[in-house]
Amino acid sequence: MSFDLASLGWDDRRAGEFARHALVDVVPGRVARVDRGVCTALTAAGAVRAGLGGAVAGSARDPALLPCAGDWVAVRSWPDGRVTAEVVLPRRSAVIRRTADKDSTGQVLAANLDVAAVVEPLDPSPDLGRIERLTALAWESGATPMVVLTKADRAADPDALVETVAQVAPGAQVVAVSAQTGAGLDTLLPLVAAGHTLGLLGPSGAGKSTLVNALVGAGVMDVQQVRRADGKGRHTTTYRALVPVPGGGAVLDTPGIRAVGLLDAADGVDQTFADVVALAGRCRFADCRHVTEPGCAVREALESGELPTPRFERWLRLQREVAYEMRRRDARLAAEERNRWKRLTQEARQRSRR
Repeated sequence: MSFDLASLGWDDRRAGEFARHALVDVVPGRVARVDRGVCTALTAAGAVRAGLGGAVAGSARDPALLPCAGDWVAVRSWPDGRVTAEVVLPRRSAVIRRTADKDSTGQVLAANLDVAAVVEPLDPSPDLGRIERLTALAWESGATPMVVLTKADRAADPDALVETVAQVAPGAQVVAVSAQTGAGLDTLLPLVAAGHTLGLLGPSGAGKSTLVNALVGAGVMDVQQVRRADGKGRHTTTYRALVPVPGGGAVLDTPGIRAVGLLDAADGVDQTFADVVALAGRCRFADCRHVTEPGCAVREALESGELPTPRFERWLRLQREVAYEMRRRDARLAAEERNRWKRLTQEARQRSRR
């Protein structure tokens, strides 16, 4: 099965980026999924399985530089039958979360999204803190953020919930949908038109896979029912998958996210909490801690009820988290630089003794 690369987002700019890598045996492809270091890439000639080679293989120590779903890569076919992904073309957007390791590194969840949609179910009630955290991730990615509230057919008043969620995701479009009834899907269909990619981020059981099937018009993703006893979802998608939409663009489904650690997401947090940031900008002192300082616009908003206390506390928590991760990252980079200079000095001394 061949693929129309233009419908998947290939354009003149990407062609220009690919030009210097173009050889007789090298073609462009978009990564649909990655399994244990092997990419499934969609090319004009069809889907191919490609190992890691060239510059990509040399980046194996940094997971953020390895191919992920949504990436555009240069795919090379070798005389011995091997197929390798040689180069990852520059990303226009990337959803990156902090990994659970001690080095404060990042994991790319999806690349080259036009819209990063935070998917949250209305049944049970939406988790506002999770929406804020994922929306910050979406803002930081460089894609256009959006919040999609699924299972609208199970909510008594979905419009009221849309208004509630819109208050914690300023600047992002919020829409309620139902894959069962089709309500709200007309808002999402233009986002998977030819050349466009819609990415879905959210917890297990949020209905992401069901949403993919509704947009694609086929049962391409396995789905399971939410456990009714506790409302928690079962993990269905265990890998990131880019799915072409017939006659249109693509939708990228991600695994259910249990925990979302923010890395270098200060701008994303500011965008998500634009209302709090605006209040802080009206404080008398630029370094106001919003505790007991006179002329604190944030404290005044809290006392009047204009700013809900839980939202303010979540903002403080994410501010501290991002600041901590940035300090850890800076310490790691400084240590790497010291080690590099130490290695260069040792090599210079060895050469001088020869």
